[in-house]
Amino acid sequence: MKESNPLTSIRENSVFNEGDVFVLFGELFGRGYATGLINAAKAAGMTIIGVTVGRRDENNALRPLTAEEHAEAEAGLGGTIINVPLMAGFDMDAPEGEKNPTDLVNEMSIDTWQDHKLDWDLIDRCRTVGVARFKSAVAEAMAQIDALIPDGKNVFFAHTMAGGIPRAKVFMAIANRVYKGRGKRYMPSQALVDSDLGKLILQNFDEVSANTFGHLLEASEGLRQRIESHGGQVRYTAYGYHGTRVLIDDTYRWQTYTNYTQGYAKKRLESIATEAWEKGIKATVFNCPEIRTNSSDVFAGIELSLVPLLSALQKEGGGAWVDAQWSACQALLKEGVSLASVLQTVNDYQQDPVMTPFANFEAWPMPNSADQVEKTVGTSQDIVALHEDRKALISDLLSTHVVNATGQLMFGEASAPAAPVLWLDHDIVAQQLIAANS
Repeated sequence: MKESNPLTSIRENSVFNEGDVFVLFGELFGRGYATGLINAAKAAGMTIIGVTVGRRDENNALRPLTAEEHAEAEAGLGGTIINVPLMAGFDMDAPEGEKNPTDLVNEMSIDTWQDHKLDWDLIDRCRTVGVARFKSAVAEAMAQIDALIPDGKNVFFAHTMAGGIPRAKVFMAIANRVYKGRGKRYMPSQALVDSDLGKLILQNFDEVSANTFGHLLEASEGLRQRIESHGGQVRYTAYGYHGTRVLIDDTYRWQTYTNYTQGYAKKRLESIATEAWEKGIKATVFNCPEIRTNSSDVFAGIELSLVPLLSALQKEGGGAWVDAQWSACQALLKEGVSLASVLQTVNDYQQDPVMTPFANFEAWPMPNSADQVEKTVGTSQDIVALHEDRKALISDLLSTHVVNATGQLMFGEASAPAAPVLWLDHDIVAQQLIAANS
């Protein structure tokens, strides 16, 4: 893929109605994109079904939710949750009596990890065990989902699984250096990718963020055929990230945050959707803009891609609601700091000679560099410091709006999707927000 394929118009839902079924393939946790899509499904009157990743017991064995956990999760979702543990990835899986990948990572230290060699035969066996476990659980969960959906209904599957970082303390220390380290603490992201640790993590990212979409498509084939044979329609969506076009000097330009190690898995996710599309399955990956989430907080500089949405809102029409958002954002800054000056700082950052080489779509995801990290983390910290309260940021307010807009855009586009991979850039997000709030 040599350039992005942006969504260019807002489409209204023309398929899903009251009594149709929305299946969230991934557990709903805290901040994240899924909330916006669920809200759109609820507004259409759809019945909501969700799944759980399960929990770990005191011996780290995977278990279903307890009755109390199950009730709490269903209340939070506003629907039925299938209580079959769908924990993706293989970092905690192993053949009986052998170490799992997390055990192997925990043998590393901050000083030795780059040279530490893993037992790849064991890793392969662990991956086989983990994939088999997940596919078996998906089959069990899908049988229960199938039983809940009557003939004649339309079904919307929303894949939200992502991640795959091993639960190892040493990796968190490494991640802080790779994604946020400056000066003496800087660590090249390519050093991680080239190491055995990095190769393991990339495999686990694939299993969690990408291959689970393929397993969903495969496991739901029987359900899909039944629904379609009775005149119903089935759609699949997934959340991608592959950079975003934002307003830079009054022109929408593609940019990304660097380094995004999960980008390799997100590209695989796109390829799975493309292969399904070629088979006549309406599966679409929506590459969404940057927002602050529990997972994205591992990176520094998210607001440098998000704050330009304020300029896009003005460019796409403005109005009273947009003025209110500007005022709300201005109120979050310290006295004497203008929102216009923050936007100028971000605009200058995006055009800085240090940053422009990273706006290379075909080379994505690119490794970081010492100068780039210094510029990104430094500018990010400078902007955060301009806020009255570091726990109440402009990026938090804008993230909420992006979640709502992307949910509405995805839900509407899924009726008759234009392609297997689409980008939701700041122009269409701004247009959706203005349309929804005018």
